[in-house]
Amino acid sequence: MRLILTWFINAAALLAVPYLIHSVSVTDLGAALVAALVLGLVNTLIRPILVVLTLPVTVLSLGLFIFILNGFMFWLVAQLVDGFHVANFWAAIGGALLYSVISWALSTLLLKNDGHS
Repeated sequence: MRLILTWFINAAALLAVPYLIHSVSVTDLGAALVAALVLGLVNTLIRPILVVLTLPVTVLSLGLFIFILNGFMFWLVAQLVDGFHVANFWAAIGGALLYSVISWALSTLLLKNDGHS
C-alpha cells in the first residue's frame, strides 16, 4: 500500500512541476502516473549504473555532476512517455530538482514513519 501511495505522491509532484517551470508540461493525470512509474523504474535500474560509470566526473565536480545525471534521467523519461514534455536540457535539470524537492516534501507530510523498516 505504501508503494502505491508513494507512486501517487510522485505523480502529484510531477503535476506540480509545470506550474513552476513552464518549459515542462504534463498533459493529464494518466501521463503523470505513467511518467512517475517510468521515472521510478529508470532511477532504480539505470541511474545506479550511470552513477558508478560517471564517478570520476562526479568526484572532480565535487558532486555537482549528479544534478546533470538527474536532469538526464528526467529528460530521458520525457522522451519515452507521451504527454510528458521537457523543452530543453536546462529545463530538465530544473524540473528534476523541483520534482525531487516537491516529492520529498509531500512524502514527509503524507507518509508516517511508524518505526517499521
